Amino acid sequence: MAASWKLLRKLRVGSLLFCLVLLGGCNRTSVSFVATTGAANASSDVELFRDVTAETGINFTYQNGEESKRLAILETLGGGVGLLDYDGDGLLDVFVAAGGYFEGKSVQGHSCRLFRNLGHWRFRDVTREAGLDQPCFYTHGCAVADYDRDGWPDLLVTGYGRLALYHNEPDGKGGRRFVEVTQQAGLTDALWSTGAAWADLDGDGYPDLYVCHYVNWSFKNNPLCLGLDLVARDVCPPANFQALPHKLYRNNGNGTFTDVSKQAGLHAEDADKNFGKGLSVIALDVNGDGRPDLYVANDTTGNFLYLNRARTSAPGGSAISLQDVGTTSGVARDDQGAANGSMGLAAADYDGGGKPSLWVTNYDNELPALYRWQATNERGDPLFVHSTGAAGIAVVGRSNVGWGTGFVDVENRGWEDLVFVNGHTNHFLKGNAPRQQRAFLLRNGGDGRFTDISSEAGDYFRSLHSGRGLVLGDLDNDGRLDMVISHLNEPIVVLRNEATRENHWLGIELTGRGHRCIVGARLTLEVPGRRLTRFAVGGGSYLSANDARFVFGLGKETQAGRLTVHWPWGRSQHWDNLVVDRYWRLTED
Repeated sequence: MAASWKLLRKLRVGSLLFCLVLLGGCNRTSVSFVATTGAANASSDVELFRDVTAETGINFTYQNGEESKRLAILETLGGGVGLLDYDGDGLLDVFVAAGGYFEGKSVQGHSCRLFRNLGHWRFRDVTREAGLDQPCFYTHGCAVADYDRDGWPDLLVTGYGRLALYHNEPDGKGGRRFVEVTQQAGLTDALWSTGAAWADLDGDGYPDLYVCHYVNWSFKNNPLCLGLDLVARDVCPPANFQALPHKLYRNNGNGTFTDVSKQAGLHAEDADKNFGKGLSVIALDVNGDGRPDLYVANDTTGNFLYLNRARTSAPGGSAISLQDVGTTSGVARDDQGAANGSMGLAAADYDGGGKPSLWVTNYDNELPALYRWQATNERGDPLFVHSTGAAGIAVVGRSNVGWGTGFVDVENRGWEDLVFVNGHTNHFLKGNAPRQQRAFLLRNGGDGRFTDISSEAGDYFRSLHSGRGLVLGDLDNDGRLDMVISHLNEPIVVLRNEATRENHWLGIELTGRGHRCIVGARLTLEVPGRRLTRFAVGGGSYLSANDARFVFGLGKETQAGRLTVHWPWGRSQHWDNLVVDRYWRLTED
């Protein structure tokens, strides 16, 4: 590929990082190259993840208010974590939801936190200077997107009784800060919001917003519920409450949003009062038609799979049209036909078939659900088969209450592994069992089956926690994905990936034309004997926002073949022989 190089800027990422722009080449496409310095191979007996929380300077605990002994269902959900480079220095910063507390029968919120990545595994609390130190509501989750296409990531926060939208703006001193624009944007949502996802559902380039709502709990509707073993009282299960309707907000492209839930085809509030107790949503192109779809995890009610039926992208976009095919596609319920207590979501091509399979963490007495993509029907809709047992995952048992989760190629072997955290919601369990539970790391064997390697993953995976939110991201830009995990009333944990450096990798950051939303894109990388596939997603995990970049593990391969990006709503482009062991920024057109 003929190219001329131009120095763009310097990025501070531990040691020196620099960014170059490649001009010319494939279809007049812009490519940026971010070089990283290597390091000596890790010792083979080093465990996969090391707890580096103490050295990072991140010291924060999500608090749920249970000290007041209200035993409210509000206390059970916990909070998420968001990874975003809010100041454009090339390093991922960490946002954490904070929870809240009770004053009498009123619900109050703790202040969320933002920790700026300084490099060398050091972070600094910049909540105040970033404009996020204002009084907050009882918060749960977050979702990240450049909703106004100005090139900077913005932040949405969910929780009890409202949403908050923060616009990323210059601070007048050469830095960046967040300014709340919720009311101006028209996001006057006053329900109990949980998971959220951004995706361009109408093809106009601007990300629209799907918001999950949970149940109609309040102190006026806080019934007395018996616990296990005839305990006088415990937290009420979701079956005691009616569901709240989910919402879809169309991005008008001028900084405002319009509620189009009914017009778009979302399940209406009056259709079934117990339909859709939403906790998580993930947006990606499920059926391969170039349009982002939505998969929604509901607690004790059937999950939704909304396929995007909008017309081909037109000037100004098409009307949003969604159709729930969860039941006919086989992803609404488990293999016994039962609706599960679903919490966390992830999607990946775990078996090398080139199609996305769907993964769901569930409640106890249930197995987590792996729905493997199998075929399409005569209409082209995807058909899935429940494959938890066939994939060897049933070995984790039915005693877990699963939350944050994700697919991650821990050792850059070229096969994506599975991780998920657990923790019970009830206060009083049979036999005085602990509410805390251990996390799981399952290795993908490349044959469609997984093996539990939690004992090799590090001390965190051998101890008990009240896990909730989990995010995956490369905090030091070394090509190995790290983790940040939030808990109930227990400090956040930062886990550094210390797997072997002997394997090679290729990192990709996608930028849409005019900073348009790229959720729904599909990337395929050709390597000798295989084709690796990744999907650009919005939402996912549990109440959290992962690193938006992609890392392809290459194993011992020292060269990458053709990388093809199937952009959402249209065209495809390819790049050949990108140099490995570094990140590339690929810009559409």
